[in-house]
Amino acid sequence: MSQADVSYSCGSCGYPLNLTSSNRITSSIGSEYHKSVKKGLISFLSVDLSRFTQVDEVHCFPVSWVRYRSKTKLLCRKCGVHIGYGLQRSANMVDMVGGVTSIMLLPDDCLCFIFNFLGCRTDRESFGLTCHRWFNIQNLQRRSLQFPCSFGILGPSLLSLSCTDISSFHFYRILTRFQHLEYLSLSGCTELSDSALNYLKPYGSRLQTLCLDCCFGISNYGISLVGEGCPSLTTISLYRCNITDTGLEALANSCLALRHVNLSYCPYISDSGLSALSQRCCELQAIKISSCRGVSGVGVRGCSSTLVYIDAECCNLEPEGIMSIVSGGGLKFLNIAGLSCSNFRNGLEAIGNGFAAGLKILSLRMCRSVTDASIVAIAKGCPQLQEWNLALCHEVRVLGWASIGSNCHNLEKLHVNRCRNLCDQGLQALREGCKQLSILYMSRNGWISDTAVELFKLYRCDVKITFKEVMSIGPNWTNLDSYYE
Repeated sequence: MSQADVSYSCGSCGYPLNLTSSNRITSSIGSEYHKSVKKGLISFLSVDLSRFTQVDEVHCFPVSWVRYRSKTKLLCRKCGVHIGYGLQRSANMVDMVGGVTSIMLLPDDCLCFIFNFLGCRTDRESFGLTCHRWFNIQNLQRRSLQFPCSFGILGPSLLSLSCTDISSFHFYRILTRFQHLEYLSLSGCTELSDSALNYLKPYGSRLQTLCLDCCFGISNYGISLVGEGCPSLTTISLYRCNITDTGLEALANSCLALRHVNLSYCPYISDSGLSALSQRCCELQAIKISSCRGVSGVGVRGCSSTLVYIDAECCNLEPEGIMSIVSGGGLKFLNIAGLSCSNFRNGLEAIGNGFAAGLKILSLRMCRSVTDASIVAIAKGCPQLQEWNLALCHEVRVLGWASIGSNCHNLEKLHVNRCRNLCDQGLQALREGCKQLSILYMSRNGWISDTAVELFKLYRCDVKITFKEVMSIGPNWTNLDSYYE
C-alpha cells in the first residue's frame, strides 16, 4: 500500500475494515461520482469478508420490471453497525457499491439478457426510454418489425384504405436503427420502390422472413436486390406482386435456403420460374401459387422430397402438371380446388399412383368433373389421408363413397357439402367404413333421406355431423414449421 492510500475503519467503533482508497471504483468519476462521495457513499471493487458479518437480502432494482437479484448486507464484525451492501461475485469476494445497488454498472450483455426476459410489450418499449445506452440495446435486440399498414392477405375492398407508405429514406433509417432484424413485413406499402430495397445489401444479411404482399412498385430488379442483400432468407411472400419468371430466377440463384414461398395472385409467373425455385432451392418446403393462371404444374417436376405443401387453387393445371406436383414423393398437403376442365375427369388418378402415399390433407373442393375412378385411385393410393375436402364434387357417386369408406382408415375429417350425388347408399358406406372419422361436413340434398342421417348418428355417435361449410383447410401459412414435425 502506497503512502497516498487511505485506510477505512468502522465509523462507530474504529474496527479496521481492510478497505483502501486504491481499491475504490473510480471508472465512473464525474459529477455523479462526486455527488455519491458527498452523500458518504463509496464503492469498492472487493472487500475482505473476514471483517464483516453478512446478512443476505433480496433487492429489486429501482425499475419495477427487472427480475429480483440477491444482495448481501454487510455489518461491522465487531460492533454490528450497518456498513453497506455487496453484490456476490465469488466465494470470498463481493462487489460493493456504497449502500446502493446500481443497474447502470451492468455490462451490455447483462442488460440484453434482462431485456429478453421482458414479456410485456409496454415494458419492452419503455426500456429504451431510460437512456441512450438502453435505447441502443433495445434497437439491437429487435428481431421483427411490421408496419401499421402491413397485413396478411387483403381482399380487393381493403386495398383502397389509406396507410403510411414507406419511402426510401424511411427504409434506410429503419435498417440502420434495427440492424439485427430477422422478420420484416412491408406488406401494403404500395408505393415502395425498387431503389429502397438497395439498402438491404449492407443491412439485410440476418433477415430470414420478408413479406412484400401488394407492394405494387416492386419489379424484377427489386427482387434481385432482395436476393443479393438477404442470402439467409428462408421465407418470402410476394402476394399480388408484379414480378415475372426473371425475378424468381434471380431469387432462386441467390437465396438457396428458401423454404416457404408465397406467389399467390402473381399473374405473370409461369412454370419456368417455378422450375428455377424447385431445382435450385433444395430445402424448399412450401409453395403457394393460387390463382397463378400461367402455371400448369410442370414447373415443379423433379422437386425435392422436402416439398410437403403445395397450394395451387384455381390454377390452370394439366394432367401432366398433377404428375409433376406429386413427383417429389414428400407431399403432405395439396390444395388444387377449383379444377373444372373436362380433361380432368380421370386426370387426378396420378395423385394415387404411389408418389403421394404420405399425403395427409387434400382439397378437391369445386372439382366438379372429378370421377369415381380418380376417387378410387386416391383412396387406395393415399392411405395416410386425415382430411379430405370433396365439397361440390358432383360426379362422385356410390362407387367413390364406398372406396373412401373401405380404404381411408385414417380419415378424421371429410367435407361433402353440396355433393349432388351423395345418396343414402353412399352415406351408409361412409358410416360403415372410415373408423377414425370424427367430423363430417355435409349439407342435405334430395338424395339423402332423414332416415339415413338418423341411422348415421345412431351407429356413429362418435362422429359429429355439421352443416357448416369450410372454404379453406390445412395448416396456417404463418405456422408451417409445426406442421412438418
